[in-house]
Amino acid sequence: MREFFDYATRVALFGSMLAVLLVAPAARAGAPAPVKLAVFEFELEDFSGGASVLPANPSDLEQLKHVTNEARRLIAESGRYTVVDVSGADTEAVKTHSLRNCDGCDAAIALKFGAQQSLVGFVTRISRMEYTVRFEIRDARTGAVVFNQQTGLRMGAIESWNRGAAWLIKNRLLQSPD
Repeated sequence: MREFFDYATRVALFGSMLAVLLVAPAARAGAPAPVKLAVFEFELEDFSGGASVLPANPSDLEQLKHVTNEARRLIAESGRYTVVDVSGADTEAVKTHSLRNCDGCDAAIALKFGAQQSLVGFVTRISRMEYTVRFEIRDARTGAVVFNQQTGLRMGAIESWNRGAAWLIKNRLLQSPD
């Protein structure tokens, strides 16, 4: 009798392993592949008093790097996207941090790096204590805007730029069906 149970246990175990081996690839095949997303550095659009005559503030530039890194991290960790490295982009709009004004040139740049979509994010400074965070995602092949969101919040100090970007990513981008 014991031999029968050992045999039955082995058959059940083999059947379970076979089912796992057959079902796991099928489950993975049903999940969409992550979208290759080129996340460009966030840019500052400054409408505050004196912005046109004051030089760029090093703390603003440092904070923009933090926002960009946080956005890339959250997007990559989501599993919905693979962040494409665009650090080698050398177009004028990338160098001068003016992608927001180039009428969608980011899409063509992203395509050159193998991305399916591009993300341009920017912080709009209304005054020294009022900011909004916004980003736009384009289809790299067509240049069409596929996602465009803004915080709509009036945030305080520059340290809040990360929170605004994180909120948009978590509550808008990653909550959208695609």
